[in-house]
Amino acid sequence: MGSLLYVTDLGYQARGRRYCDEDIWLSGRLREEFDLALVHPLDAAALIDRFDSVVVRNSGPVLHYQEAYDHFRAAALAAGTRMFNSLTGKGDMAGKEYLLHLSREGFPVIPTAGYREEFARLPKADEYVVKPLLGADSVGLRFVDGADLADVDPAGMLVQPRIPFTYEVSFYFVGRDFQYALHAPDPEARWVLRPYEPTGPDLEFARRFVDWNDLPYGIQRVDACRAPDGELLLVELEDLNPYLSLDLVGEAERERFVAAMTSSLRELLREPRAAAGR
Repeated sequence: MGSLLYVTDLGYQARGRRYCDEDIWLSGRLREEFDLALVHPLDAAALIDRFDSVVVRNSGPVLHYQEAYDHFRAAALAAGTRMFNSLTGKGDMAGKEYLLHLSREGFPVIPTAGYREEFARLPKADEYVVKPLLGADSVGLRFVDGADLADVDPAGMLVQPRIPFTYEVSFYFVGRDFQYALHAPDPEARWVLRPYEPTGPDLEFARRFVDWNDLPYGIQRVDACRAPDGELLLVELEDLNPYLSLDLVGEAERERFVAAMTSSLRELLREPRAAAGR
């Protein structure tokens, strides 16, 4: 069967979402297949050696407990802990710097700059978004007028044009297998989500980033916006602890998701500890 340490902060207050409801439901379903215990992220490092695998779910932005998270991550790597998600993620798990690299490499992302000399290559916009490289949940995000862009100090930050997108859409994957998509029809209401039926090109777009990330085990959420010209642009690749909005999809989608996650965890538990924790 195998034992899982399920890392979650049931008391975390998120805007527009109830993280605790999702984790209570999902951990309950996983308990049907595995021995499972819930643990607060601040207590996880002390317990990882007592379980066969560690599942990181709705644990909240790690910047609120960065020192404890760094200790947990180091302990898991040192022990070769089987991690779900694997600790090799190149997306938000490692900060926002990947958006700079993807933008420079020509991926379909919101144009992003990290140095003043790159500002001139950004599309002209009335406003620009300035966000921390180690931000989460919009913490530290601010908007600046286009006329003031030259005054922005980009140290530790990234800068993007504020795009008047049509809507945001999120694609949810277990490993590299697509599960479902949700979109926010109102750009001003990010977490008022509706089911979304992706087209073939939509899925090709999302899978491009999942393939780039090459995450061995875990859940990924590819967040994108529909630009005025109809193109999808990456907003972020959440590969640490993405909220899943499972309450907004149908029963069939929820059951398929649980089955996919259960299958992936069974596969992970067959991995040698050192290999799984790489």
